[in-house]
Amino acid sequence: MIGEICSIVDGPVSAETTALDFDTMVDQGKILAEIAENVAVKVPLTIEGLKACRTLTQRGTMVNVTLCFSANQALLAAKAGATFISPFVGRLDDIHLDGMELVREIRQIYDNYEYDTEILVASVRTANHVREAALIGADVVTAPPAVLKGLSKHPLTDKGIDLFLADWKKTGQTI
Repeated sequence: MIGEICSIVDGPVSAETTALDFDTMVDQGKILAEIAENVAVKVPLTIEGLKACRTLTQRGTMVNVTLCFSANQALLAAKAGATFISPFVGRLDDIHLDGMELVREIRQIYDNYEYDTEILVASVRTANHVREAALIGADVVTAPPAVLKGLSKHPLTDKGIDLFLADWKKTGQTI
């Protein structure tokens, strides 16, 4: 299935390891990376995951370090050579912390030190998360279909369409 997705998607596709120890994460990462050139191996933000990140990136593999909840964690991931860091903004919001503030902090740290690690905003719950991520300068957002569809929605757009169609109907014209 990962191979099929990779053949359709023009860009990186994250494929997650299931191990928690360094050796198995690296072994699984190698297997996943062989599926397609655009696979980004996903590892958790743990010491073992950071070590696996370093090893896999040194082999030329893209790595997405996931489950980031602090700027310190993001700093470690960049230093380990992560291709992507995935801060989970919705999960932070769920515990009454500001998930987007974390993205701001990561952006500033990465800009301060010119890290190449891309910020992949994850656990997106609202269109506002997408807007804020774009304003902050996040590189990627992963969002569920309902959020993506909601990006084009606005009540004034719907109202404007209704008014336009009513005015058009009054003219008696057709196209």
